[in-house]
Amino acid sequence: MQQTHDNVLLNWLFSETCETYQHQGRILYRYEESEYVLELQSHLPYRCRVIFSVEATAEIESWLALIPTGAHIAELKRQNDLSGFEVATQSVSDEWIMSFPQQVSAEIVLVQQPLAQLNVPGLLVMDMDSTAITIECIDELAAMAGVGKDVAAVTARAMRGELDFEASLRERVAKLAGADEGIIQSLCDSLPLMPGIESMIAELKSHQWKLVVASGGFTPFVGHLKHLLDLDAAYANELVIKEGKLIGEVTGEVVDAQYKANVIAKSAKQWSIAAGQCVAIGDGANDIPMIQAADLGLAFHAKPKLVAAADAAIQRLDLRALVFCLQA
Repeated sequence: MQQTHDNVLLNWLFSETCETYQHQGRILYRYEESEYVLELQSHLPYRCRVIFSVEATAEIESWLALIPTGAHIAELKRQNDLSGFEVATQSVSDEWIMSFPQQVSAEIVLVQQPLAQLNVPGLLVMDMDSTAITIECIDELAAMAGVGKDVAAVTARAMRGELDFEASLRERVAKLAGADEGIIQSLCDSLPLMPGIESMIAELKSHQWKLVVASGGFTPFVGHLKHLLDLDAAYANELVIKEGKLIGEVTGEVVDAQYKANVIAKSAKQWSIAAGQCVAIGDGANDIPMIQAADLGLAFHAKPKLVAAADAAIQRLDLRALVFCLQA
């Protein structure tokens, strides 16, 4: 991490070997991340994690200078260029937590449950649209087919609660009837990956994690991602195509919110994933059952309903932040 000479606390945490920090009568203690579960959690029950990019270093240093005396701090070492640390305390300091800097490239995650272990094989199930990739595929297909406004109108009705997921899916897909199947390949060829996903996947794979996409979108796109990112499985809805044209229908079981939730148990059984090692991440209300079925459910740049239902939220950083939410 790039630092300036003014970042006294961060320099101590990330660079020095001294186990204590003393300044103006305040004493802080440093520990190794793995020591929390083994030795510290019984008398330091409250902890939070901070993840940040170099651009936010000054703001994080200023906030950290207000840390309650007696706090314990551990550096979080991960295989990407974000920085992170954990703070453990005997009691909650709501004022300090609430003063965390906003509108900067940084996250604070309150740890309120045991975390999945990074260095033990686990399972990550991801939503696709606006989570693994930056777009909503149905909207892009609709725009390419010249029916973008019509599909948007259906989406708006669904968001108002006038349609459930399956009804809105079928109505939106119906708008694509007659479109040339070539638009599917064109979109596959230009799918924009969510920033940080390749780094996140590489680190999880280095610890033998299984990686799955479960999407209310469509099979060509999850199949493309599965191949591109070397994922272990991918689930989505299948568009019906005849004579080179979309006929405006999907076939087979609809991948809805409950289906996505069921993927957690199905995948955990398939690969004998240990208890506590299932993680899910998504961005919309349709992901709520899925993240609640996981041992750790993460909201990513998500709608308020999902943030409220999730165990933790990543709101400003990219997917590199996910590995900092796991216990090393």
